[in-house]
Amino acid sequence: MRDGQRDETKSAKSAKNEESILEMANRAFAATRSVSADEIERRWYVVDAEDMVLGRLATQIATVLRGKHKPSYTPHADTGDHVIVVNADKIVLTGRKREQKTYYRHSGYMGGTKSITADKLLSSAHSDRVVEAAVRGMLPKNTLGRQMLSKLRVYAGPDHPHASQKPEEFPLA
Repeated sequence: MRDGQRDETKSAKSAKNEESILEMANRAFAATRSVSADEIERRWYVVDAEDMVLGRLATQIATVLRGKHKPSYTPHADTGDHVIVVNADKIVLTGRKREQKTYYRHSGYMGGTKSITADKLLSSAHSDRVVEAAVRGMLPKNTLGRQMLSKLRVYAGPDHPHASQKPEEFPLA
C-alpha cells in the first residue's frame, strides 16, 4: 500500500515538474514584443551641464534620446524621451581639448569650409552647438537618428521655455 502511494506521489511530482519545465520553456522562447508608436510614453528631462564633462554627459543624453534606459527599448523605433540641456556654455572639456578641438562646417560652395575651436565656440553665442555635436556623434546616422536628435533642446543659459512640459531632473549616474 505504501509503495503504491509513493509511486502516485512520485508520478504527481514528476508531472508537476514537467509542467513547470514546459511553462519555463514557453516563457524563454516567447517572441520579443516590439513597441508600436502609439504605445510610447515620452517624458521630459532637464539636465544642468554646469561643470560636467562633455563626453560623459553626451553619452547619457544619447542613451535617453534613444530610449535605452527603458525596458520597452526597440532598436528600430524612436522610444526615447525629450532632453533639455541648460548651462551648455559652462561645460568642461578635459585635457587641452578646449584649445585644440576643432569644429568644421561647410557653406556648400567650393572652398567654403569654416573651422572654429571649441574655446571660441563656447565663448560665442552658439555655445549650444558643442553639446549638440557631441550627442549627434553618438546617435545613429540615419533618419531615426535625426528624429531622435529633434528631441534634444540645448540652451546656453540657465533658463528654458519648456516649463509647461513639467520636465523632471534627470538623475545622472
